[in-house]
Amino acid sequence: MKPQVRSFHHRATGTWTHIVVDPETLRAAIIDPVLDFDLYSGQISTGSAQRLLEYVATAQLGIDWILETHAHADHLTAAAWLKHALGSAGAAPAIGIGQGILAVQATFKQKLNLDDQFVADGRQFDTLFRDGDTLCIGDLEAHVIATPGHTADSVTYLFDDAAFIGDTLFAPRGGSARCDFPGADAATLFRSIQRLYSLPDTTRLYLAHDYPPDGEEAVSQVTIAEQKASNIHVQADTREAEFVALREKRDATLPVPKLLWPSLQMNIRGGRLPSPETGDQVFFKLPLDAAGFST
Repeated sequence: MKPQVRSFHHRATGTWTHIVVDPETLRAAIIDPVLDFDLYSGQISTGSAQRLLEYVATAQLGIDWILETHAHADHLTAAAWLKHALGSAGAAPAIGIGQGILAVQATFKQKLNLDDQFVADGRQFDTLFRDGDTLCIGDLEAHVIATPGHTADSVTYLFDDAAFIGDTLFAPRGGSARCDFPGADAATLFRSIQRLYSLPDTTRLYLAHDYPPDGEEAVSQVTIAEQKASNIHVQADTREAEFVALREKRDATLPVPKLLWPSLQMNIRGGRLPSPETGDQVFFKLPLDAAGFST
């Protein structure tokens, strides 16, 4: 049974959220949901997540899972908010992410100097998936494929012919994910892409992001065949050394993602805010590089 997929584009961050549905039972999973966040005012809102709930209600879906392809560095996840909202009306869905989140949590606990209130053992998530694990929505079974390289925790969820690949690849005109974050590695990403390229050419690859040029619509999914034929970074005959050289040269020119630090502080917590410091006031931390600066 092939899944049905409804995709929602978050224009402010270029993020795709997907709802994958078993058409027989109407059980479903939400993949990579987004909170709305204004960096300058510090305001968090839930309009985009509310849109998902409206679709779920209209389509009469039961949500079993909220799945993260990785701890994103460019948007705040709505996973915890959605779990609470859906749980208030019935059984709460489980939040799942790749087991590599343990390494990501440990790295950013150190970089952000987080205190012992944050424990880097994955307890913020309901399930940590290993390579080869399976999960079900209704009668549909998904296989978890570890696809690290962009991040240590990156995974792909394969439901029959539909693969939800996170940032491993973008649309062919966008190439591949950056590999300059802590724990990232271009050669590892290349090997992860080869695992995806070993799937049937007709496999639908559902993307986590698209940043279309002006005048073009955002692309939510492409096939393996399209990627092999025209991805600007890695095609069927691209060699590992060639890809690594290209990726490392490009990564050296990329700016730090605008929402890197607030995103990671939410996303390593499964979408929960840091603990309030004064009354109900919550703060995000910003590490400074003050080398060479003195007063």
